[in-house]
Amino acid sequence: MSVYGGSLYAAQADVPARPPLTVEADVDVCVIGGGLAGLTTARELARRGWSVVVLEAKRIAWNASGRNTGMVIPGFAADEQAIVERVGSEHARALWALSEQGAEYVRTTIRETNMPGADLVESGWLQVSKQDNDAAVERAAAYLAREFGAEVEYWPTGRVRAALRSPRYFSALHFPKAFSINPLAYAQGLAVAAEAMGVRIFENTPALDIDPAGVRKRITTPQARVRAGQVVFAGGTHIGPLMPKLAATLVPVSSYVIATAPLGDALREAIGFGGSVSDSALFDNHYRVVNGDRLLWAGRCTLWEGDPARFTKSLLRDICRTFPQLRDVKAEYSWTGTLGNTVHLMPQIGETMPGVWLVSGFNGHGLNTTAMAGEIVARAITDDDPRWRLFSPFELVWAGGTLGKATVQAFYYASRTREKIDGALSRRREAEKRKKEGLPPLEVPAPSMAPVEAAPSEPVVEEKPKKRSRKKKAEVAADATPSPTLPDASQ
Repeated sequence: MSVYGGSLYAAQADVPARPPLTVEADVDVCVIGGGLAGLTTARELARRGWSVVVLEAKRIAWNASGRNTGMVIPGFAADEQAIVERVGSEHARALWALSEQGAEYVRTTIRETNMPGADLVESGWLQVSKQDNDAAVERAAAYLAREFGAEVEYWPTGRVRAALRSPRYFSALHFPKAFSINPLAYAQGLAVAAEAMGVRIFENTPALDIDPAGVRKRITTPQARVRAGQVVFAGGTHIGPLMPKLAATLVPVSSYVIATAPLGDALREAIGFGGSVSDSALFDNHYRVVNGDRLLWAGRCTLWEGDPARFTKSLLRDICRTFPQLRDVKAEYSWTGTLGNTVHLMPQIGETMPGVWLVSGFNGHGLNTTAMAGEIVARAITDDDPRWRLFSPFELVWAGGTLGKATVQAFYYASRTREKIDGALSRRREAEKRKKEGLPPLEVPAPSMAPVEAAPSEPVVEEKPKKRSRKKKAEVAADATPSPTLPDASQ
């Protein structure tokens, strides 16, 4: 298995290796971290004539940047009302506009560079409710449009079920300008575009130490040093050895993704919507159709990096619960990615000391916000653009260490259980209402396909160890949410 894991993206994207740094370098800016935020920052700096080196400890976009669901959507992970309460309506509206600009940056970059393999699908995003709260969803659409100028539509239950043929779904918010991409191919295309501007990218080159004092900062790597006038840290939880205080402000959250074998007509009969779908504000579930007749499905949350094969069966069960007509679905690829969550669920963007910048903490909402952050910081360095100060209220906050991780995991378990119960009660109320009105029960179309036997290039295997370690037991617990008597990002 490659450094990119057993993902569908890794099987399809061509990401050639880049050499490590072996000679001294003297540049205007050194970017530490070759994920989407670092690559965007480097490209935008080089476009303005600055010399840039990118240091990546492993491979570009090897973790969350290249393993996420590929959904490019507006906004942030933080709740919109919480943002308004913290910074006020006008400030919050400016932040939302920046998030939309980040999404447009991705779209424009793909188009302008004619990026190979990026697989741009412009079919929107549905944020679906599993509860019978149509009035609340309609109010949310009006609130987003009024307070943020968001382009969003309210979809009633009937329209949702015509597009997503599942009795578990009720109303939804539709964001028509959202789109999806292959994030690993996008990262490679972004790297190529940056290199065309003169950026030098070095892989397998971890930054071991930094001396930020003085006009010229000094960065030490295994084989050579870099001198730079400015340094940009564009890393998440994996930057801990170099910046432990920064890493301590992030909660490492791993989520799990599968891609099914081709499903043919059965998938088209179950899902008539060509865009991306989220049916939870948490991790369970986010999905979209890829390659015409495969289903990419994400879910589950652990505060450690678990074995993705251990979550494959539970994610397949989620598909079957949501779309019973797909009960013969098989997984052909499975992988995981680890993102960094901040306490306030907003990105960490700014100048931490003179000449030292930070772009981090994208909270599973990173395809638009990494682009936004990279462009903002590049403009701040080259043009003194002040927009990065809009993120000043979202300061670095210690994430609580081990206790913080345990709290987040417990919150996920509790929220997932509550979602299941609320969904079951909503479906029961609907069934009782239909019975009272003399209507037949909701029916789900029968499967129109034989079971698909997968021949995976990255085999998905459910291991059966004789003895479970504590970590293995915890992985089982992560999927052991009790079901009521009567599913659960992004990258």
